[in-house]
Amino acid sequence: MNNLLFALFILLSACSEPVEEVPRIIFDTDFGGDADDLGALAMLNNFVNKGECELVAVMCWNVEPNAVAAISAVNTYYGNPDIPIGTRKDKGDYIDWMHGKVLADNFPHHVNAESAPETTGLYRKLLAESKDHELVIVTVGPLSNIMRLIDSEPDDISPLSGLQLIEQKVKEFVIMGGQYPSGEQEWNFDGNMRGVTKYVLEKLTVPITFSGYELGVNLKTGEVFNEIDKESPLYKGFMHFSEFCPWLNEQYEGKIYDNATYDQTAVLYAVRNGVGDYWSRVEDGICVADSVGGNVWKQATDSNHSYLKMIRENEDMATVIENFMINNF
Repeated sequence: MNNLLFALFILLSACSEPVEEVPRIIFDTDFGGDADDLGALAMLNNFVNKGECELVAVMCWNVEPNAVAAISAVNTYYGNPDIPIGTRKDKGDYIDWMHGKVLADNFPHHVNAESAPETTGLYRKLLAESKDHELVIVTVGPLSNIMRLIDSEPDDISPLSGLQLIEQKVKEFVIMGGQYPSGEQEWNFDGNMRGVTKYVLEKLTVPITFSGYELGVNLKTGEVFNEIDKESPLYKGFMHFSEFCPWLNEQYEGKIYDNATYDQTAVLYAVRNGVGDYWSRVEDGICVADSVGGNVWKQATDSNHSYLKMIRENEDMATVIENFMINNF
């Protein structure tokens, strides 16, 4: 009898242990230009399929007409067609070197630029429906979607302003952007939208972890995709990128080339953290952005900002990220 009671006690104790919740992520991307957004979205889908995170939504900054359909095509390919996608509704033109069209033309998709809702309303809905301090917002493009959310006013979705919703519902921002400890004219902090980053960073009060340009520029990934299924989004997207993108096309000889690996670092941190394994965290400071894509890290106490500093060798880290992209983990 004593043994039976002891076994029952052990069973009940095991059942009562708290289950660690996986990150609930909103991915805000300028998908379609640099291929790192495609690699990052593939990583996220692989993590979703292994139960390591929930991809609550994808928000598209890029207004090139094929970008949303391409995102939908990638999610559908990985078996996640129902992930909501929002987009800016500003006018955009077709850009032939971007890889959105090749993905939209070659893979089934369920959402396009016309049918996708505008980002601000979708952000407000998803935040309002979430638990407090639950969401992780990962941005890997310019921050105008976040600025519009911040400035949104109470409505039928929520009596809270956008900034209040962020403060109540968001656990952390992971921002791929800027250079650390300082830099000038980084694309995600500029995006031809002067002052947006400065405005956003001055408004946000929730914790922010920055993954800077200096991490991804030294991580070269992509050549491994020459050996994967040629009927996959990674292969077709990266091949198109290698052939037509302005900074690779002059060397194109019919194969995929390595490229800088920016956005994947932010996704990896958001899902797996990796502090102490992949990188260290620099704290006790704030990222101060200017109006033209530059930033500087300034010492500060009680700061909610931090940035990642690589502790792995670049070649080793590149291999780690490639394995996450091709689902070899």
